Amino acid sequence: MSEVYEDDHVDKLSRESYNFQKIVVVVGLALFFIKFAAWYMTNSVSILTDALESTVNVVGGFIGLFSLYVSTLPPDKSHPYGHGKIEFLSAGIEGTMITIAGIFIIYQAISNLLNPKPISQLDYGIILVAVTALVNYSVGYYAVKKGEKNNSLALIASGKHLKSDTYSTIGIIIGLLLIIITGIQWLDGAVALLFGIIIILTGIGIIRKATAGVMDESDEELLSQIVEVLESSKHDSWIDLHNLRLVKYGNKYHIDCNMTIPIYMMAYESQNEVRDVKKLVRTKFYKNVDINIQTKVCNPDLCVLCRIKDCSERKHDFVKNVPWTLQNVTKNAHHKLPSNDTKST
Repeated sequence: MSEVYEDDHVDKLSRESYNFQKIVVVVGLALFFIKFAAWYMTNSVSILTDALESTVNVVGGFIGLFSLYVSTLPPDKSHPYGHGKIEFLSAGIEGTMITIAGIFIIYQAISNLLNPKPISQLDYGIILVAVTALVNYSVGYYAVKKGEKNNSLALIASGKHLKSDTYSTIGIIIGLLLIIITGIQWLDGAVALLFGIIIILTGIGIIRKATAGVMDESDEELLSQIVEVLESSKHDSWIDLHNLRLVKYGNKYHIDCNMTIPIYMMAYESQNEVRDVKKLVRTKFYKNVDINIQTKVCNPDLCVLCRIKDCSERKHDFVKNVPWTLQNVTKNAHHKLPSNDTKST
């Protein structure tokens, strides 16, 4: 498969994420007005809590839309790896806003507990809020699915926020129903306080993930899967793989590594081996993986773990195959035999 086709595939994923984020923004605006109408009608601090979180939905939606637009821009001289990292910034801002909104909600809830306000027309308010919950969850569910498919952190963050907003709304509806049944007015503030805490925890979780992306935190689960695929299908001429690194930029992964090949291989033969490694990874992990492999020729010390038969350059007998693991392929050093095997040789 050509590189051009692979780049087109990645661009298509970016456009899909961007177009879906437009839907998130439009839905967020519509639900924002509905929730504030419900609050104005009922004077419920719990519904105000829901409405304030929708404010964050709208602002966060626009931030996510902008970041997805920027992430679709092709690499240039100033950004050789593309513009995808802006998605981490977007998610971090949205997570911060969610956390701030949670703090403000807690403040309002405590104020309401100390100085309760009369509530009215809860039945109509509950109906309006229930409609927003259904729409929110539906859009959030599909946003997360689309974001996971396209490796878009901004879209995943928007979707998770919409889903968490739904959970908050359900809790608020339950609390409002209890107020109608029991007539206990202070439950309104108590419900708002509970879900203010939940909203803060959601925001902190999004910030944590965004920070990990900015700091290029290693995705060990994905690295382990890549190593497992390579180990199960490696050629005898792939003597070892080391210094493996993985970085995520938007919806695209960048992999760098060193691969040791036989000293007698011609340049075109080594390029064929590199091509096979890239094809193997991209077939398993879609096409949104950019792989840079630096080939290095073997030395006599590696003969003991080289499986190539009838090698004219062999200086030592083959002793034992060393399986590729996350531990040895991420080290910046050639593979070595275990100490007990070294002693036996």
